[in-house]
Amino acid sequence: MQRVTAFFTELMRRYLPDPFVFAIGLTLLTMVLAVAVQGQAITALTTSWGKGFWALLAFTTQMAVILAMGYVLATAPLTDRLLDRLVSQVNSPRTAIIVATLVGGVGSWMNWGFGLVVGGIVARKLALRVKGVHYPLIIASAYSGFTLYGLGLSASIPVLISTKGHPLEAQMGVIPLSETIFSPTMLITSLVTIVTLPLLNAWLHPKAGQPVKEIDRSLEAAPKAAGPALDTEEHGTLAHRLNNSRLLSYLIGAIGMGYVALHFVQGGSIDLNLINFFILFLGILLLGTPIRYVEKLNEGIRTISGIILQYPFYAGIMAIMASSGLVETFSAAFVKVATPATLPFWGLISSFFINFFAPSGGGHWVIQGPFMIEAAKTIGASVSHTSVAVMLGNAWNDLVQPFWILPALALSRLKLKDIMGYTVIMMFWIGIVYSVAILAWG
Repeated sequence: MQRVTAFFTELMRRYLPDPFVFAIGLTLLTMVLAVAVQGQAITALTTSWGKGFWALLAFTTQMAVILAMGYVLATAPLTDRLLDRLVSQVNSPRTAIIVATLVGGVGSWMNWGFGLVVGGIVARKLALRVKGVHYPLIIASAYSGFTLYGLGLSASIPVLISTKGHPLEAQMGVIPLSETIFSPTMLITSLVTIVTLPLLNAWLHPKAGQPVKEIDRSLEAAPKAAGPALDTEEHGTLAHRLNNSRLLSYLIGAIGMGYVALHFVQGGSIDLNLINFFILFLGILLLGTPIRYVEKLNEGIRTISGIILQYPFYAGIMAIMASSGLVETFSAAFVKVATPATLPFWGLISSFFINFFAPSGGGHWVIQGPFMIEAAKTIGASVSHTSVAVMLGNAWNDLVQPFWILPALALSRLKLKDIMGYTVIMMFWIGIVYSVAILAWG
C-alpha cells in the first residue's frame, strides 16, 4: 500500500496543477466534448458559458459566508478549548490521523460547512502537538471525512426531496428522510464508513524509517503580520466600550437565536441561509464582543479567496453541460444497460463522473435528477434508492474534487498536489463501500 500511495502522490506532484488551472482545464474539456459529442456550435456554447458564469453567485456567497463564519465558530474560545482538550489526549501519529478523520467525518455528518472547517483546524492542532505526524496525510484525512456529508443531516439531495414544493415534486413526490439517509441501509453505511475510513487513513501513514513531512512549526509559531488596527480608541472612551461591549453581543445574539427558534416553531425548514444565520449569531455569542468577532472573521476571510475565484468557472461548466445535452447523453448510456435492481448503481457511477463537471450537490441534482427519476419510473426502480445513489456518487467524487478541497488547502497552507495522492486512495475505498451498499440495497 505504501508503494501505491507513493505512486499516486508522485503522480499528483508531477502533473496536478493548481485548482484554478484545473477549473480552466475542465472548462476547456467540457467545451471540446460539447462540440465533439453534441455537435454544439462554438458560438452557442460560448454564449451558454457566459450566461451561466454567474449562475452560482448566490451559492458562492453562501459558501464564502459559511466557511468564513464557520471558521469563527470553529476557532471560538469555547470550541478551541474543547478541541485542545481532545488534542491533548493524543500522543501517536496514527492516533492523530484517526482523530482528525473522526472529527472531520462527524462534523460533516452534522453539517458539511462546519465539518470542512473544524476538520482542518483539529488536523493542524494535532500536527503541531504530535511529533512525527505526516502533515499532508493528516490534512487529507480530516478532509476525507467530508464524504460523510452525503449520508448526514445536511445531505443536499435527500434534504431537498423531503421538502414540500421541491422542483421535482410533480415527478417524484416528497420522499421522507426515513427512506433515504435514515433508512437502515444508509445508517449501516454511515457506520461502516466512520469505522473503516479512519483505520485506512492510519494505515497510510509512513512507517518508521520512511520520510515524513511535518508541519512547519516555525511558520505556525511566527507572529502574524500586523493588519489594520480594529480598535485604536483609548481605554475608557465610548468607542472602546462599544467595541468591547458584551451586552451588545449578547443582545443581538439572543435576538438571532430567537429568530431561529421562531422559524422552527412556525414550521420552517433548514436551508443554507438559515444555517449561515445560525452560525453567524452563535459565533457572536461565543466570541463575546463585537470587536473580537470582527478580528476572528478577518482571519476566516483568508479561507475564501479560492472559492470566489473558481466557483464561477464551475457554474459556467454546469451551464455548458445543461445546455448542450452532455449530461443526458452520458447518463443515457448507463440507463440503457440498467435493470430495476441495478439502475441505482449506474446512477452512482454516472453521478461520480458528472460531479467533476457539476460539483455542487444542489446543482448536480437539477441536472441529473430529472432523467434519473424518469428512468426509475420507466423501468420500475426505487425512486428513493436512485436519489440516494446520485447523492452518494456526488459525495464519493468529492474526495478528488478540487471544488471542495479548497477550504482544506487554505487552512493548511498546502497545495492540491500535496494531499491528492492520499485522497485518491481514500476514494477507491469509499467507492467500494458505497457500491456494495447500493447493490445490497437493490
